[in-house]
Amino acid sequence: MARLSRGITRLLAASALFTVLGAQADPILIKFSHITADSTPKGQGALMFKKLVEERLPGQVEVQVFANSSLYGDGKEMEALLMNEVQLLAPAPSKLEQYTKQLQLFDLMFLFDDMPAAQRFQQSDKGRAMLKSMEDKGITGLAYWLNGMRHFTANKPLREPGDARGLKFRVQPSDLQAAQYTALRAVPRKMAFAEIYQGLQTGVVNAQDNPWSNIYSQKYHEVQKYITESGHGIGNYLLITNTKFWNGLPAEVRSELEAIIDEVTAEVNRQAEALNEKAKQGVIDSGKSEILVLTGEQRAKWREAVQPAWKKFEADIGKDLIEAARAANSAP
Repeated sequence: MARLSRGITRLLAASALFTVLGAQADPILIKFSHITADSTPKGQGALMFKKLVEERLPGQVEVQVFANSSLYGDGKEMEALLMNEVQLLAPAPSKLEQYTKQLQLFDLMFLFDDMPAAQRFQQSDKGRAMLKSMEDKGITGLAYWLNGMRHFTANKPLREPGDARGLKFRVQPSDLQAAQYTALRAVPRKMAFAEIYQGLQTGVVNAQDNPWSNIYSQKYHEVQKYITESGHGIGNYLLITNTKFWNGLPAEVRSELEAIIDEVTAEVNRQAEALNEKAKQGVIDSGKSEILVLTGEQRAKWREAVQPAWKKFEADIGKDLIEAARAANSAP
């Protein structure tokens, strides 16, 4: 009986060891969910991240990419991240305002003159510190991914601020964005990214703003008569993860993932301008929308028109951050 008992004990120990080894052999799964097409800067970044991870951490980490809201849409992705049902997202800053007010900075219209200015701010000490501003809420920012400057589309020409009066503008889930369109005497309507095309097609909204890559890939130019190349906002994303998941990774794995993210970020930001120019040319070649370009004088009028909204949110964002961002418009 004793011999049988010892045999059972050894068998159970071996079974437990096999279970542990088997668990260790399973790769760490990272689900990367996003709402845009594979052809956009974000889509390309997600695919590059998957490729490099599986080349450099074979058998240790597996990456699954879900594009075009195929896993989670705007309304559910943050909840999924906090529950660790997905491990990577790249949302627009406006979707994160309930976790930190600082990120509303990136929704200020006509704050940055161009993408290089936005990059200079993001790479500054103040800009990088903003990535860590949500860790007390369980969210860690890993990088900024650029997606080009945002431009207005509408079914009427938009040249002066008064032209926006009465238009139903789709906005992201951002009170600041809504306040700026209200200052323009437009009607802001919060709407998920995946619903924009149908909203424009049916007239639920009749204007919106996005970078060229989204305008073309989502076919907004097919249901909008005019595109104003306003460059009024920076189209960027925050690559974010679940803090507990990220901090729980083996140190050597996390270090390699950080190095890959740095490499992917540099490439995404490098390619963003080229991808947007290609998308713009696609819109031009389609002949379906007329493209208007704002003059410097017109841009100044738009900037002045949204100042009441800037003032309303200045305390939440931080006057020092706004001043640092504006200073980035002047190249060192």
